[in-house]
Amino acid sequence: MRVDRLPPVKATLQPSNHPYLNGAWTPQHEEVTATDLAVIEGSIPDDIDGVYLRNTENQIHQPLGRYHPFDGDGMIHQIDFSGGKASYRNRFVRTRCFQAEQDAGGSLWGGLMDKVGVSKRPGFGAHGSLKDSSSTDIIVHAGKAVSTFYQCGEGYVLDPETLEQEGVASWVPLDGISAHPKVDERTGELLFFNYSKHAPYMHYGVVDRSGKLAHYVPIPLPGPRLPHDMMFTENWSILCDFPLFWDEELLKRDVHVTRLHEGLPSRFALIPRYGQPEDIRWFEADPTFVLHFINAYEEGDEVILDGYFEEDPYPPPIENADGYGHMMAYVDEHSFKPKLHRWRFNLKDGTTREERLDDRILEFGMMNQRYLGLPYRYAYSTTSKPGWFLFTGFVKHDLVTGESWEVQLTDGRYASEAPFAPRVGAVDEDDGYLVSFVTDENLGTSECILIDCKRFDDGPVCRIALPHKISSGTHAHWADRTVL
Repeated sequence: MRVDRLPPVKATLQPSNHPYLNGAWTPQHEEVTATDLAVIEGSIPDDIDGVYLRNTENQIHQPLGRYHPFDGDGMIHQIDFSGGKASYRNRFVRTRCFQAEQDAGGSLWGGLMDKVGVSKRPGFGAHGSLKDSSSTDIIVHAGKAVSTFYQCGEGYVLDPETLEQEGVASWVPLDGISAHPKVDERTGELLFFNYSKHAPYMHYGVVDRSGKLAHYVPIPLPGPRLPHDMMFTENWSILCDFPLFWDEELLKRDVHVTRLHEGLPSRFALIPRYGQPEDIRWFEADPTFVLHFINAYEEGDEVILDGYFEEDPYPPPIENADGYGHMMAYVDEHSFKPKLHRWRFNLKDGTTREERLDDRILEFGMMNQRYLGLPYRYAYSTTSKPGWFLFTGFVKHDLVTGESWEVQLTDGRYASEAPFAPRVGAVDEDDGYLVSFVTDENLGTSECILIDCKRFDDGPVCRIALPHKISSGTHAHWADRTVL
């Protein structure tokens, strides 16, 4: 393995006992390019061709207040597969906030757990009291990677193969974009929404295949909300209004505290892809909060939506957590209890039917993106460590037969979100690999694993060494070479 290191960034972070600045969440500040990666086990298949991109949180400077893991500076880790070989590189996302703190030599913004007034200067974009670290998700659209932020950020563009940075996406509106825009591979369009604390509180937009904003309309809501994800079908885009949102009385004093508003249902807005506000069809469902959906599609008079229903979206704080009890509960899946769930929206009579697909605690679902918005059969979820935001394994679901298969990592090994990479020349929906980075706390190393989804029970068919230990994080994306 050959490793070229970039000049170090300025960093002021001090050692800490914070639970998400240690262990598998220890920030990585080193940026490298590594070629001819060494294989630990198995061999790199020659029928996988593309890039795996993962976004992670890596705090650079000493926090001004109470650190939350989602505050960390965004860093993209990429592994590139081609011809049975693999290379790796990682880069911080050079947001405007990142550059301002590099110039200042320290933190300028507070975080998700801090009161208004902690920050030393206004931020950029819709949520100006927070640093837009662009550390939540990453997708590829129109040949470019776009990194996003948990609280509606600006959206930063990178070359998916070189990670060269191109600044803020030109199409992003004033109120920013949510963490999870979606790309329809059949049309080349990108669909997104945003939300804010001012009326109409949500907007929805479409970016065409050339990267130009083609459609942008308001989605009026009763007040400020905190939706996180969306989904689409061939004809509809699906947006959300859940009963977990800011405490309205505290918000009047600029205090941002969420609570579950008893008596309110979950609401789903179905809007035609290029529809207007008057075209929205609203459907009510059982109260919950949904962080992530897997897919949606149309079947007769119904629109079917799959995702993770939280049984306890407002969990009590975890005890004995050294003052971090609320934060620990909100990032612990075993506290808010997400379950694989299906909603059926009947376009004919306006009713909603719901069904539980699995009673295990699962989240961060992936599927073959070629079937996004279409009827599909296979879904891939992560399992997690109780008490922590750490992935411990994967579950493959056959949504037609109800069968499932599970792969668990050994103790002390933690995975990343694992998108599906279709095999070159694939003809079946599950003909390909799950790709994931794994951090091994026992050895202090990281690696990339491939799981052949046709032989899921066999576990990893290949393990590839990475040049350094990487921090845990949130989301990841696979892009075939054909779309780069």
